[in-house]
Amino acid sequence: MNAPRNPYQQLVAEAEGRPFAAIVGWPVEHSRSPALHGYWLKQHHIDGHYGRLPVEPKRAALEELVAFLKRTPNARGCNLTLPHKIEIMPLLDRIDPGAQRIGAVNTVVKQADGALEGRNTDGFGFLEALRYNAPHWRAEAGPVVVLGAGGAARAVVASLVDAGVPELRLVNRTRETAVDLGVALAPRDGRRIVIGSWDERAGLLDGATLLVNATSLGMKGQPPLDIDLAGLPRSAIVYDIVYVPLETALLAEARGRGNRCVDGLGMLLHQGRPGFEAWFGVKVEVSAEQRHVAAADLGA
Repeated sequence: MNAPRNPYQQLVAEAEGRPFAAIVGWPVEHSRSPALHGYWLKQHHIDGHYGRLPVEPKRAALEELVAFLKRTPNARGCNLTLPHKIEIMPLLDRIDPGAQRIGAVNTVVKQADGALEGRNTDGFGFLEALRYNAPHWRAEAGPVVVLGAGGAARAVVASLVDAGVPELRLVNRTRETAVDLGVALAPRDGRRIVIGSWDERAGLLDGATLLVNATSLGMKGQPPLDIDLAGLPRSAIVYDIVYVPLETALLAEARGRGNRCVDGLGMLLHQGRPGFEAWFGVKVEVSAEQRHVAAADLGA
């Protein structure tokens, strides 16, 4: 009886010599990135592969990932999800300036010289999905509340600051992490990043035009997000970057009180575009059909 392949052997076998990329995380089984990129590969008749690669949250495991990408000729790079977006950075050859500013990487692209470059497309995906699903929203209209200060939250905050939000209220369960993020990304033109404590999160919703859950709370297998929406204007948009489940308890409550809602699937779809284009050399767009396919893959 043959011994089971390790995840790297499995991925190479699935690729069958074709150019490939993969989603890397721990755990990674929940990711729908393979369905997303598989759709584009099929749509554009590209002979390539996109798979899953579970990698433990240990430096030695990340070093093994980097070595694998470098030594495997048909490896084009990878996406990174929890918990690797920050820890991978010191191991890469180059970091794109945008990702350096955010302090997190979600996309690794193997260059022609074999070097690995870290990029961040989460902010791009976040704003593209927001503009698509809530085209009336204007950054300058008023305060925005962001829950979370991890890798994805860093990209969200950077994109909102760059979009021109006049006041960003940042709340995290660990206040010190939020303070560090606020200092790192604070605008230099008089606009503010206000750091709130987790206990006062509901009070910070007053007057907000947008509430973003950029934590893992509410995700399948994680604790629920507990927040009282009573103080949130009904005109505000509620955006949950969680996409498993697609309709989180936060979105269900917000929708029930009349708020416009944006789920995490749109961000997932749009953030995938720049990486796919870098790996496989074809420009792609997000379509309603693709969203339908991805939602069906989620069982939604």
